[in-house]
Amino acid sequence: MSARLPSWAWVTGLTTGAIAVVGFLAVQADQGTKPTAATSRPSASATADAKPSAEPEKKKPAAVPADSGTGRRIVYSLDQKRVWLVDASDAARRTFTVWPGTVSPDPGTYAIGTRTEATTGSDGVEVEHIMYFTAESGVSVAFSNAVDGSSPPPAAPDAKTGGIRVTKNDGRALWTFGTAGTTVRVVG
Repeated sequence: MSARLPSWAWVTGLTTGAIAVVGFLAVQADQGTKPTAATSRPSASATADAKPSAEPEKKKPAAVPADSGTGRRIVYSLDQKRVWLVDASDAARRTFTVWPGTVSPDPGTYAIGTRTEATTGSDGVEVEHIMYFTAESGVSVAFSNAVDGSSPPPAAPDAKTGGIRVTKNDGRALWTFGTAGTTVRVVG
């Protein structure tokens, strides 16, 4: 003979299972956007002054530039001060604005080379998720984010900095997406 559970036990079991599934999905969502994610996730900023522009966050994401190549890549637009993480099917999985340094790379195709977990930037700011992809006029050009999540102060006009800063959340997503050898396409 089989034992029969009271109806409250079934409800309790179903509720516990549902809570476990929701918890699992919340942890997965917190891991950041992966290259195989089905939808893009908007970037989050801790404070209003940490945003690189006054763009409304609800605005439809900017389209990937037409001249940015094909396949899995990081696209960086000099004119728009924006980055896109594009998957192998040419779909943008994430896009966000950036704070460029005073030295910009020439338009072209590059690849992520050296990756460094954390260091001090040439402007004296502690940075993390540094991903170098070229050098211009002897200055290394790399994506990074400030460890404390702050936006960079305006560089002195004569300072030569190649850091392309992003928010902390966007820095984590970029670090996950941009493994060594990942194509970086710079457009005007």
